Amino acid sequence: MTELNVSSRNLFRTRTACLVLGVREGQFRTDWLRELDNRLRKRLQRSRRDGEFTGGSGQTLMLHCGSELAADRVLLVGLGKPAPNDSEALRRAAGSAVRVARGKKLDRVALYLPSFDLAAHQDAAWQAAIEGALLAGYSFDRYLGDADKRPTRIAELTLVTDDRRQAVRAEALAVRARAVCSGVELARDLVNLPGNGKAPEDLAEQARQLARDCGLTCTILEKQQLEEEGFGALLGVAQGSRREPRLIVLEYRGGEQSRKPVALVGKGVVFDAGGISLKPAEKMDEMKMDMAGAAAVLGTLKAAAGLKLPINLVGIIPAVENLPSGSAYRPGDILTSLSGKTIEVLNTDAEGRLILADALSYAARFEPEAVIDLATLTGACIIALGHHASAVLGNNQGLVRQLLAAGERSGEKLWQLPLWDDYTAQLKSKVADLKNIGGRPAGTITAAAFLRAFAEKQHWAHLDIAGTAWKDAEEDYRSFGGTGVGVRLLVDFLSHR
Repeated sequence: MTELNVSSRNLFRTRTACLVLGVREGQFRTDWLRELDNRLRKRLQRSRRDGEFTGGSGQTLMLHCGSELAADRVLLVGLGKPAPNDSEALRRAAGSAVRVARGKKLDRVALYLPSFDLAAHQDAAWQAAIEGALLAGYSFDRYLGDADKRPTRIAELTLVTDDRRQAVRAEALAVRARAVCSGVELARDLVNLPGNGKAPEDLAEQARQLARDCGLTCTILEKQQLEEEGFGALLGVAQGSRREPRLIVLEYRGGEQSRKPVALVGKGVVFDAGGISLKPAEKMDEMKMDMAGAAAVLGTLKAAAGLKLPINLVGIIPAVENLPSGSAYRPGDILTSLSGKTIEVLNTDAEGRLILADALSYAARFEPEAVIDLATLTGACIIALGHHASAVLGNNQGLVRQLLAAGERSGEKLWQLPLWDDYTAQLKSKVADLKNIGGRPAGTITAAAFLRAFAEKQHWAHLDIAGTAWKDAEEDYRSFGGTGVGVRLLVDFLSHR
């Protein structure tokens, strides 16, 4: 865990291996940049003249210091041109700076917060920069036996401000950023774990440990209880694996006792081979990430508890493994869900919506004021939105609008897709109440239409994070592998709610 400090010492007297300064494109006339250039004998000016650094988004320039500064190096990072709300640009810039420092095997970094500006939104700007720096320090290396292969960890991150009043504000923002990033890192760790390290039972134990650490209430429903309750859709998906399913329920009570909770439902397919409708071999290894929705729910609960948010939450995670075997459910099978609705299975690889159907029905028992589910649900979402945004659909436009706004503020962008009644026709079955796929057209929308049938009268929104939960390459503050998407979005949503 990175040690996080706040200092109101003059930035030129800050002792660190790497002092990071944000620079707006073309804006080199600030007092501190002038003084820096003078102390460094016009080296910055020469770099600008030679076209090495303009302050453009993503640019970095490292300058070594002698006796001119207390810091060993100064790292300038470009913030690009100002925009009305570009906190994500600041988050990425701070993350890029930390990645550069780690690449140089530097383990002590100082961030000069006043250089990360955002007009009229200083707190948002500073928190974004702190988050970016902390998140860029993450790596998943627990299985690397050779210490030399492990990336450098940032042992100390110092937040530098101009005066004590700013330092007090920075300390409060640092506490918040630390709690949020702790939730993101938990989600990343869970997604990055290999399939043999996170059976449904393991995920349930992780939830129990989280409950012990954070003062949550934890209830685990095992296979016999699920059978007794009638979780037919969830059990149908799970029957192909020897590793038995679990329904994980976590409750956080931070609000008034009489206030209804917000329910967060996360898809927890710990490994998805597709069942009898077997997936292609290429990249099947990445299907360990098919529980990213569950990871986001656990990470959000951890962050909410750390922040002591004055709200009540219930997290519900249906945890299963979807494998082909002699006992696996088959295309053509008909399952009876917890709600009593029957489902014709046409594709066993459309399993996420089946386990979520039962979880959404179960969520109604808590009489929540809102229900939000998160799932790596459809490849169609990646075709529609790529890896830049998650899809949001729902039956309550007010709830959807709140999530869209939280996405803009947190940098975890959402894009709304329609959920008109016309799409429901694609789910009609001749032998059951509905079928589990609606064909190739509008795959993300018909999957959401299927879930809407089980959300029923609850205020409900669905987040399809198939394209945003995993990164093939490391960039700025987003590490290779699990991104932890959903945690920052939900914490922002809950904080504003």
